Amino acid sequence: MQLTSLLKDLTYGDAKPVITKLIENDATKEIRIVFKKGQEMKSHKTPFPITVSIFEGEINFGVHDADHILKKGDLISLEPSIIHNLIALEDSIVRLSLSKNDSVERVQKVTEQ
Repeated sequence: MQLTSLLKDLTYGDAKPVITKLIENDATKEIRIVFKKGQEMKSHKTPFPITVSIFEGEINFGVHDADHILKKGDLISLEPSIIHNLIALEDSIVRLSLSKNDSVERVQKVTEQ
Protein backbone atom coordinates (compact mmCIF):
# COMPACT_ATOMS: atom_id res chain seq x y z
CA MET A 1 0.00 0.00 0.00
CA GLN A 2 1.14 3.53 -0.77
CA LEU A 3 -0.46 6.66 0.68
CA THR A 4 0.29 10.23 -0.34
CA SER A 5 -1.45 13.52 -1.11
CA LEU A 6 -1.55 15.87 -4.08
CA LEU A 7 -1.22 18.68 -1.51
CA LYS A 8 1.64 17.32 0.65
CA ASP A 9 4.95 19.24 0.38
CA LEU A 10 3.53 21.47 -2.35
CA THR A 11 6.16 23.68 -4.05
CA TYR A 12 5.75 26.18 -6.89
CA GLY A 13 8.91 26.71 -8.96
CA ASP A 14 9.93 30.21 -10.02
CA ALA A 15 11.21 29.32 -13.48
CA LYS A 16 9.37 26.13 -14.47
CA PRO A 17 6.70 23.68 -13.28
CA VAL A 18 7.67 21.36 -10.40
CA ILE A 19 7.29 17.63 -11.14
CA THR A 20 7.03 15.07 -8.35
CA LYS A 21 6.46 11.30 -8.57
CA LEU A 22 3.76 10.50 -6.02
CA ILE A 23 3.08 6.78 -6.49
CA GLU A 24 4.41 3.96 -8.61
CA ASN A 25 2.82 0.52 -8.81
CA ASP A 26 2.83 -2.45 -11.18
CA ALA A 27 0.72 -0.64 -13.80
CA THR A 28 1.19 3.14 -13.51
CA LYS A 29 3.15 6.08 -12.20
CA GLU A 30 1.22 8.98 -10.71
CA ILE A 31 2.93 12.34 -11.14
CA ARG A 32 2.06 15.78 -9.74
CA ILE A 33 2.88 18.84 -11.84
CA VAL A 34 2.62 22.19 -10.06
CA PHE A 35 2.41 25.27 -12.28
CA LYS A 36 2.54 28.95 -11.48
CA LYS A 37 0.34 31.07 -13.70
CA GLY A 38 2.03 31.47 -17.10
CA GLN A 39 4.35 28.47 -16.82
CA GLU A 40 4.19 25.92 -19.60
CA MET A 41 5.22 22.56 -20.90
CA LYS A 42 6.08 23.15 -24.56
CA SER A 43 4.88 20.90 -27.37
CA HIS A 44 5.86 17.29 -26.85
CA LYS A 45 4.54 13.76 -27.28
CA THR A 46 4.57 10.61 -25.20
CA PRO A 47 5.52 7.04 -26.08
CA PHE A 48 2.56 5.62 -24.09
CA PRO A 49 -1.04 6.66 -23.35
CA ILE A 50 -1.50 9.29 -20.61
CA THR A 51 -4.33 10.72 -18.52
CA VAL A 52 -4.19 14.30 -17.25
CA SER A 53 -6.42 15.40 -14.35
CA ILE A 54 -6.79 19.02 -13.24
CA PHE A 55 -6.85 18.99 -9.44
CA GLU A 56 -6.67 22.76 -8.98
CA GLY A 57 -6.53 25.74 -11.32
CA GLU A 58 -6.99 26.13 -15.06
CA ILE A 59 -4.82 24.86 -17.93
CA ASN A 60 -4.81 25.59 -21.65
CA PHE A 61 -4.21 22.12 -23.09
CA GLY A 62 -3.27 22.31 -26.76
CA VAL A 63 -3.78 19.31 -29.05
CA HIS A 64 -3.64 19.33 -32.88
CA ASP A 65 -3.61 23.13 -33.06
CA ALA A 66 -6.79 23.29 -30.93
CA ASP A 67 -6.88 24.71 -27.41
CA HIS A 68 -8.92 23.05 -24.68
CA ILE A 69 -9.46 25.00 -21.47
CA LEU A 70 -9.36 22.45 -18.65
CA LYS A 71 -10.58 23.45 -15.20
CA LYS A 72 -10.62 21.88 -11.76
CA GLY A 73 -12.07 18.39 -12.01
CA ASP A 74 -11.52 17.96 -15.77
CA LEU A 75 -9.71 14.94 -17.21
CA ILE A 76 -8.26 14.31 -20.65
CA SER A 77 -6.55 11.22 -22.06
CA LEU A 78 -4.23 10.94 -25.02
CA GLU A 79 -2.95 8.05 -27.06
CA PRO A 80 0.80 7.80 -27.72
CA SER A 81 2.56 10.14 -30.16
CA ILE A 82 -0.02 12.95 -29.99
CA ILE A 83 1.73 16.33 -29.84
CA HIS A 84 0.36 18.50 -27.03
CA ASN A 85 1.31 21.39 -24.76
CA LEU A 86 0.13 22.85 -21.45
CA ILE A 87 0.01 26.48 -20.31
CA ALA A 88 -1.17 27.43 -16.82
CA LEU A 89 -3.85 30.12 -16.99
CA GLU A 90 -3.69 30.33 -13.19
CA ASP A 91 -1.71 28.57 -10.44
CA SER A 92 -2.53 24.91 -11.00
CA ILE A 93 -2.00 21.39 -9.69
CA VAL A 94 -2.14 18.63 -12.31
CA ARG A 95 -2.08 14.88 -11.83
CA LEU A 96 -0.46 12.96 -14.69
CA SER A 97 -1.01 9.20 -14.94
CA LEU A 98 1.78 7.49 -16.86
CA SER A 99 2.36 3.94 -18.01
CA LYS A 100 4.73 1.94 -15.81
CA ASN A 101 7.01 1.82 -18.89
CA ASP A 102 7.23 5.61 -19.15
CA SER A 103 9.69 7.69 -17.12
CA VAL A 104 9.45 10.68 -14.82
CA GLU A 105 12.75 11.89 -16.29
CA ARG A 106 11.13 12.17 -19.73
CA VAL A 107 8.44 14.42 -18.25
CA GLN A 108 11.04 16.53 -16.43
CA LYS A 109 12.95 17.07 -19.68
CA VAL A 110 9.83 18.62 -21.24
CA THR A 111 9.98 21.46 -18.67
CA GLU A 112 13.62 22.14 -19.63
CA GLN A 113 12.89 22.85 -23.31
